[in-house]
Amino acid sequence: MHKKSFVHHLTKVLIDIMLVVGLLICIAIPFVMPILAEHIYYLSSFTIPATIVLIFSGLCSLFILWQLRAMFRTLLGGNPFVEANVNCLRKCSVASFAIAIAFIISIPFRVTLASMIIVIIFALLGLFCLTLKDVFKQAVAYKEENDWTV
Repeated sequence: MHKKSFVHHLTKVLIDIMLVVGLLICIAIPFVMPILAEHIYYLSSFTIPATIVLIFSGLCSLFILWQLRAMFRTLLGGNPFVEANVNCLRKCSVASFAIAIAFIISIPFRVTLASMIIVIIFALLGLFCLTLKDVFKQAVAYKEENDWTV
């Protein structure tokens, strides 16, 4: 019934690449931020809070990618409408809201347009994941009902 497409495999490979690159970036942040602070004057007073926010949001992003990776395994396996994907989407929404809150907390330290845009994007992503979670939950219920009907 399901068809494995090139796009599914490509997306899974891209998620895996993003996980590795994201992990390397998270590891590099504490070493790169002091160097950037030397060259960008207004960043020097904000180095420690910015480092904390970037590492935290990076870890949350890695967590979101890990959940997407788990969801793609079920998609490639031919059974995406399972309770595990509902839980993955719920966890993604929590991580998205956590990133938005981290950047809200960072705004008093340094008000930037980028921080405000990140707050809006990740708050919307959190809402989107919650909505998609409910759609998946309903699909799982229909699927289970259909399986019992036969």
